[in-house]
Amino acid sequence: MKGLVPYTINVRGRLFDLSEPQVMGILNLTPDSFYAASRMETDEAIRERVRQIVKEGGTMMDVGAYSSRPGADDVSVEEEMVRLRRGMKVVREEAPDIPVSIDTFRADVAKMAVEELGADIINDISGGELDKEMLPTVARLGVPYILMHMKGTPKTMQQAPHYDDLMKEVLRYFAEKIQQLRDWGQKDIILDPGYGFGKTLDHNYELLQHQEMLRVFELPLLVGLSRKSMIYKLLNCTPEEALNGTTMLNTLALAKGASILRVHDVKAAVEVVKLYHKVCLNLA
Repeated sequence: MKGLVPYTINVRGRLFDLSEPQVMGILNLTPDSFYAASRMETDEAIRERVRQIVKEGGTMMDVGAYSSRPGADDVSVEEEMVRLRRGMKVVREEAPDIPVSIDTFRADVAKMAVEELGADIINDISGGELDKEMLPTVARLGVPYILMHMKGTPKTMQQAPHYDDLMKEVLRYFAEKIQQLRDWGQKDIILDPGYGFGKTLDHNYELLQHQEMLRVFELPLLVGLSRKSMIYKLLNCTPEEALNGTTMLNTLALAKGASILRVHDVKAAVEVVKLYHKVCLNLA
């Protein structure tokens, strides 16, 4: 078990410390996210969710207004912006200082979210593949960028995904994308392996088994495993019954280098980080 890596990112002029793993609470402003309990469609529901994330120890928040579950319906740019304006108003009233990432693959939405709504980070599931203006736009905005690996689109990604060599292809993808971002002048980059995005159940577990290989890039790693199908399909249960499996895989992800856990269940993840960190310190 290796010691923790002293990563930091620049969040609006403040250095945000990732040397101890952080917990990012999920706030979905969508009516069709795969985990029904995460859907927040009223101002009061959004307010209660923000309060819950903060109370349970979340130190970051990921706000999404476009469901990226497999086969999800398309949402117009205008509707995505309307949802974000409404949700971010509540977020900033309740938690003005918490770093907020916006889960979007659209450059126009990213620009609006940062410049108009005060978003701190852009979380792009597509690595700029679904909007060629995303990478230069984020670089100009000067905010950290979460670069995720996905094969295909949310509509097509789970239609028989195939890899000749999964880890080689994922590593090549990140190497190429990181270079593109650096060429545009992007400073802070966070990597996301993209569990559940263009990968079979076996692909997901192979990726987790070798996740520590991503440390070669010397960048912080965000992991989103929370209640995903790779857990509930293997355990033959529902997303609602997948917390125990999520906790177990989050622990493995930390051992393999995760700096940020993106989760629905903040309290459980905070406890995992606290216990894991205690073990790391004792073994260092």
